[in-house]
Order: sequence, then C-alpha cells, then structure tokens
Amino acid sequence: MEVVNRVESRSGYLSYEAALGARKLVEEIMLVKPGESVVITVDTAGDDRVAELTAQAVQAAGASPVVVRYPTNPSSAMEPPSPVAGAIASADVWIEYAVGYLMHSNAFRHAMETGKPRYVNLTGMDVAMLVDTVGRVDFAGTMRLGKALVRLLEQADEVRITTPAGTDLTARNGDRPINLRGKPAERPGETIMLAGQISWNPLEETQQGVLVFDGAVWPPDELGLLRTPVRMPVKDGVVTGIEGDADATVFRRWMEGLDDPNMFRIAHWSLGFNPGVLRPTGRIVEDERVFGCVELGLGTKGAWIGGEPWVAAAHTDGSLLNPSIYLDGEAIEIDGRYVHPELVEICRELGVSGY
Repeated sequence: MEVVNRVESRSGYLSYEAALGARKLVEEIMLVKPGESVVITVDTAGDDRVAELTAQAVQAAGASPVVVRYPTNPSSAMEPPSPVAGAIASADVWIEYAVGYLMHSNAFRHAMETGKPRYVNLTGMDVAMLVDTVGRVDFAGTMRLGKALVRLLEQADEVRITTPAGTDLTARNGDRPINLRGKPAERPGETIMLAGQISWNPLEETQQGVLVFDGAVWPPDELGLLRTPVRMPVKDGVVTGIEGDADATVFRRWMEGLDDPNMFRIAHWSLGFNPGVLRPTGRIVEDERVFGCVELGLGTKGAWIGGEPWVAAAHTDGSLLNPSIYLDGEAIEIDGRYVHPELVEICRELGVSGY
C-alpha cells in the first residue's frame, strides 16, 4: 500500500503527545466509565504502540482493557478468528485499530446486534495519526463544524460536487439522514468514526455524473496514495466503468475480481474536515478526513447510512481533493475552501490555516 513514510522506531517518539491522544479518545470520545470492559483489536499490521497506550488510558479510567491481537486478513470485512468475534460481542466498548478491519463483517454485525458495544473504527491508526487527528484537535470545535455542515445539507435537496480532476456528480437528498459520525459514543450498539466526517447517501436513483478519485483509494492494498486519477461514470448510483492509467487498471481488476455487482454501487457520500489532516497519507482513516475533501464509498452499505442497506464482497473508499460543493445551486465550498459565512467563521475559530 502506498503511504507517506513516517515510521519512527524509537519508543519515545511522540510518546507524551500520543498518551494525551489516547486519553482523549478513551475519556472524551468513547466515554469509558469505571468498571466497563474495553476490547482493543489490532492485527499484526497495526501499530502496537497505539494499542498499548489506549489500554493504559482505559486502565487509568478505571475500566478493564483487553487487547486482542491476531493475524492480518488479506482484505477488510473478512471474518476474524472465532475468539476475536467472541471478545467483541461481550465488550462494553470496542476500539478497532486493525488494518484489515472487521466493520461490515458478520462478526461485526453480530456484535453490534447482540452484544451492542460502543464501537469506533480507527483502522490502521499509528502514533502520528493519534497525535494529529485526536490529541491536537479541538474535538468540540470540530463537532461544531460538522453540525453546521449537517444542517446545511439537511436544508438542501440537490447536491452537486465538482473537482478540478473531473468529478461532476449530482444527486438529491430526499429525506435521507445526514450522519455526524465524529461524535462521542453515547449509546450501546452505536458506531462512530474519527472526528471530522459526515456521511449520508442521497437517493440512489438520483446519483448521476462522473466520479474521479484523485487523492487516495483503499482497499485494494496495491493502492493507497494515488499516482494517477481513477475516473468512473455513474448512473443511478452505480459505477458503470473504471477508466484511467495504471492505478485505474489496478482498481478495475480488483473490483471485477470480486465478481459482485453490489461492489459497483455507491454506498455513501462523505465530507472530511479534520483540522489535523491537510493532505492524503495513504491511511484511509486520515484520507477520508482531509480538511475540505469529499470521500465516497463503494460496496457494502451499512444500515446506519439510511435508505436500503446491502451487503457486498467488500467495501472501498476513495477521496476527492479540492472539491466545490453546491447545495441547491449555492456554493458552500470552492476548490477545497469553505465559502459559506458560518463555515468560514468556525474555521477561523479552529485556527485553520487560510481562514
């Protein structure tokens, strides 16, 4: 997988800053309470330092940490060893760091339906990501920006997204919910994500145009940071072709190799706005939250998104850089910079560069 290289072997590297990030994650985001059981899953491709720091923060919060480490699956949403499935189903809180993440797997669905842990997907999070996207981020302020974006989308019907790379997609929201995923985990069985993203899926039959991934795509593992754009015509919410150079060839072969028509269905639209992410890194949790980006998912669609859910062989996400977003014809963002007055003011309060 093509990623920005920031590997640091010293155990002391960002150790204090990462400890603060782990504490914020445990106490402010996952709302861990004394006496709760917290399962932390990490595969052999994950960052053990992040898992260990999180376990320490859980212990300090008066809860019981259990770290479950297991071999890395070849792809996301594959089934884990049975002891892993048992552990997550019995947890009060589940924090997932595995690169081959379990979200959208049968084990995940069983845990969320029966055990009902409060769950966060932080696939592939490393020490630098924990510091940049959690430890140094104004969580409350980022939520305020997310709520403003949710409100603007809820008030609009037609959405149009364009990018310099060639994306030109339109759709209608209808009565579909707009989901702020970067929020505190407050309810049993609730799935949250890292701060700095809202997600929804407009009415499938209204999704028309051209989608171009130009930031990052993952999976497949052969991609990550994109060297060349991946262009896809879209009709009625379905990708009808995959065009481009080398990266598009890799992506097309992977998609077609799964032999599942549902892989070509658009599962969600997302807006990214984590102030700690200013460029793609090849790590999908960050790439979905590049400040001002748009991200779309293909494949399995979770029920939480709204509308009809479906299951596919996998799920993949790709990012769009420097987008312009129009709601009922009015621009709220132009070439990657918010222009709506309310959004601009919040960006200034957050200290985002350029506002």
